[in-house]
Amino acid sequence: MSKKNGRVEDLGAVKARLNPEQRKAVETIDGPLLIVAGAGSGKTGVVTTRIAQMLEHGISQASILALTFTNKAAREMEARVKALTGLKLSNLTVSTFHAFGVRILREQSSIMGYRPNFTIYDSSDKLACLRESSRELKLNHEPAELNALAALFSDVKTKRSAWDEVTSIHKPLFDEYHELMMLHNAVDFDDLILRPLELFESNLEALDVYRKRYKYIMVDEFQDTSRIQYRLVRYMAIEHRNLCCVGDDDQSIYSWRGADYTNLLNFEKDFPERTEIKLERNYRSTGTILKAANAVISNNTDRKVKELWTHDGHEEMTIRFAAPDDDQEEAAFIAETIGELRATEGLAYDQVGILVRTNALTRSIEDALLANNLPYTMSGGTSFFQRPEIKDMIGYLRVIDNPDDDVNLLRIINTPRRGVGKTTLEAVVNLAREKGYSLYSSISEIVFGSGAGVSEKIRSGLAEFLDLMEKYRDMFEPVEGEKSALTATFKELLEDVNYWGHLVQEFRHNEKIAKWRHENITTFSDFLERWERNPDNLEPTLTRWLNRITLNARDELDENDAGKVNLMTIHASKGLEFDVVFLPGVEEGIVPHAKSIEENPKSIEEERRLFYVAITRARKKLFISSCRTRKIRLETIACVPSPFLEEIPQDLMENHESQDVVEHGEDVSGFFSNMPWK
Repeated sequence: MSKKNGRVEDLGAVKARLNPEQRKAVETIDGPLLIVAGAGSGKTGVVTTRIAQMLEHGISQASILALTFTNKAAREMEARVKALTGLKLSNLTVSTFHAFGVRILREQSSIMGYRPNFTIYDSSDKLACLRESSRELKLNHEPAELNALAALFSDVKTKRSAWDEVTSIHKPLFDEYHELMMLHNAVDFDDLILRPLELFESNLEALDVYRKRYKYIMVDEFQDTSRIQYRLVRYMAIEHRNLCCVGDDDQSIYSWRGADYTNLLNFEKDFPERTEIKLERNYRSTGTILKAANAVISNNTDRKVKELWTHDGHEEMTIRFAAPDDDQEEAAFIAETIGELRATEGLAYDQVGILVRTNALTRSIEDALLANNLPYTMSGGTSFFQRPEIKDMIGYLRVIDNPDDDVNLLRIINTPRRGVGKTTLEAVVNLAREKGYSLYSSISEIVFGSGAGVSEKIRSGLAEFLDLMEKYRDMFEPVEGEKSALTATFKELLEDVNYWGHLVQEFRHNEKIAKWRHENITTFSDFLERWERNPDNLEPTLTRWLNRITLNARDELDENDAGKVNLMTIHASKGLEFDVVFLPGVEEGIVPHAKSIEENPKSIEEERRLFYVAITRARKKLFISSCRTRKIRLETIACVPSPFLEEIPQDLMENHESQDVVEHGEDVSGFFSNMPWK
C-alpha cells in the first residue's frame, strides 16, 4: 500500500469503497447531522473518514472534537485517522466523555478549586469515602445503605432527581462527602461531566474558550448520552451548529446510568435544520448471526424500524448452544474452547469476547482462565483484582513497595480503623502541601518531628502504622541466595493487620459477606503462591508481582501471543467486536435480569436490546450457554434458559458437540421443549 501526499492510502480510494449512505455521511460536513447507524454498519469508518475529509478541506485538527464512550473505541478511531491521513494528529481531540471532562478539569483546575494532580475515585473508592464521611458525622450505615446513598447522591448531582422531604435528611452527609473529596483532591465519575458543565453555566469566559476551540463536534453512541452529557455538548455546539451525532435506538442500553433516549428528540428540536442518514448494511457478522439478531430485536415495539443486512452469503451454522451442568463446567467449557480454537484455527486471544450480564458471573470464569494460563483483561465490571478487599491487600503491598503512593496510602491508613479521622488527615495533608512531601513523609515528620499539633494518641497510632510498613518492607526485600517467601510474608501481614477482624466488624450483620470477602483474599494468596512457585519465574519479587497484576501491566507473552481475552459485561462491550463471542449465563433471571424487570416491567425492551447488542458483537462464531444449575451466594439453584432464546429461530442454532457439556449430543429443541414458556 503506497503513500500518496503523505497518506497511507488515498482518501478518494477509501471514499470510493463506501456505500451511498456512508458516502453522504462523510461528505456532509457543515451543519447538524444525525446518522442512525445499525450495529456493524461501519460507523467508525464513516466517522474517521469524515474527520479525514474535514482535514482535507482545510479544517484544523484543533477545531475537531470526537467523543465516544470507551477508551478502546477512542484509540481505534484515532489510529484509523492516523492511518488514513499519515498525520501525527497531535492537535486532534478524540476522547471519551469522561476523559474530555478530565481535560477540562485539569485546564481549569485553579478556577474550580482542584490541584492539577487530582485523583479519580472509582465506585469502591467512592464508597470508602462515603463510609468515612458517615463516620465523621457519627452515623452508622450498613453497606447496602451506603450503596443506596451513593446512587441517590449520583442522581441528585446529575439532576436525575431532587432533594425532597424524605431524602433531604441525607444532605448533611452529601455535603460532608464532597468536603472530604475536596480534602482528598479527588473527584468521582459524575464530577468529570458535572463540574465542566457547572463551569460552562457559571463562567461564560471559560465556555467561550471551548466554543472557539471546537467548531466541529462529533458524538458516537449518541443514544446513550445522559442529559448532562448532551447539555455539555450543546453548550459548545449551539453557536457554530456543526454537530454530528451517530446513534442507534436498538442499542440504547444505559438508562440505569442516566442515558436519555429523548436526547434524540432534543437534538431534533435544538437543530431542526439537521440532515438525517440511516446506515443498515452490516459489514461485521455472518448472515446467520444477523438473522438471529433481527429476530430478537423485532420483538421490541418502541424503535425505529430497520433491519440489518449483509452481502456476505456465508450461511454456515455459526451459533452454538451449550447446556453445562453448572457454572464451573461452563467456565471450563469457555476456557477449553478458547484453547481449542487457538490450536486449530490460530485464534488470537484479543479476538475473543466473553460477555456477561452481571458481575457475579465473572469469578468462576476468571478462575478458569487463570487455571488454563489464558491472558485476559477485565472491563465493565468488578474484576477480581478490583474487588474492595483485594484492592485493600494490593494497597498495603503497594505502600510497602512504594511509600510515596499517596492514593493507596489514603486507602489503607484507616483500614482497619486506627483512629485516623478527618482532623488527623487534614493535618497530614496540610503538612504535605506545605512541605511538598508525600503523605508518608508527612506522617514521618509528624511522628518523629514537630508533631504538627496532633495529640499523643494520634502520634502513637501513626507511629504504629509506620512501624508496620517498615517491618514488612524489610521482610519483603529479597535476600540473595534465600528462597522467596512472598506468600508466607503476605499471610503474616494479613494476620498482623487483623483484616479478618475488620471484615467481621464491617459486616457484623451479615457474616456470609465477611466470609466471602475473606475467601477472596485466600484466593488472592493462592494466586500469589502459584506465581511465586512457578519454576519459570526467575525473579519472584514483590515489585514484579504488583506490576503483573496492575491494570496496565503487560503479560510476558511471546510476540505471536500478543493480546488478551476480553472478559467484560455486555454493557461494556458496546462499540466493540470480536471474531468469537461467548455469552454465558443466558438464563431466566439473568438475561433478562430479574431485578431490572422487577423494578420496572417496561425495562424488558432495554434488556432485549442488551441481548441484541451482545449477539451483534460476534463476527464469525457465537457460543451461547445456559447452565442447568448455578451457585448463587453459596446456594445451588436450578436454571432454565432465557426466554429470549425462544425468539431466535431454532434452525439458526446448533448444539455444541461436547459430551462434557451436553451428554450424547442432546438435541437443543428437546432441551427447550420442556421449558416453562412452551
